Amino acid sequence: MNYWLMKSEPGAWSWNDQVAAGKGGAEWDGVRNHQASNNMKAMRKGDRCFFYHSVNEKRIVGIVRVVKEYYPDPSDAKGRFGMVDVASMKALKSPVTLADIKAEPRLAELPLIKQSRLSVMPIPEEAWALLCEMGGVKP
Repeated sequence: MNYWLMKSEPGAWSWNDQVAAGKGGAEWDGVRNHQASNNMKAMRKGDRCFFYHSVNEKRIVGIVRVVKEYYPDPSDAKGRFGMVDVASMKALKSPVTLADIKAEPRLAELPLIKQSRLSVMPIPEEAWALLCEMGGVKP
């Protein structure tokens, strides 16, 4: 299993929207960055992803799982980009803020810090476990 972080602007698609989508999940569409798209191409059914509220919140709020692997995004008229479907698993008991992450030296190499504008990124297994602990949930 691989681990990821996916950013969403809460005004566009929030954790509450994701939960309301139910067990079948919802499309993670609209990604228009090649590196983020390549990360989604590498996702496999069952992979886990942190759900990160970007913009003014800047915090991990929940965990989703990939329920459908990469396929074409119909909102991309040129056909260059795709999407995956994800379903909510659980909310973090304590959201983990970007400030919390930056304050933890063991997370200094995360793409979230090194490539702050990237919307979909891998998370190493050790970092996943630490972030889950910080959020008050079991990995």
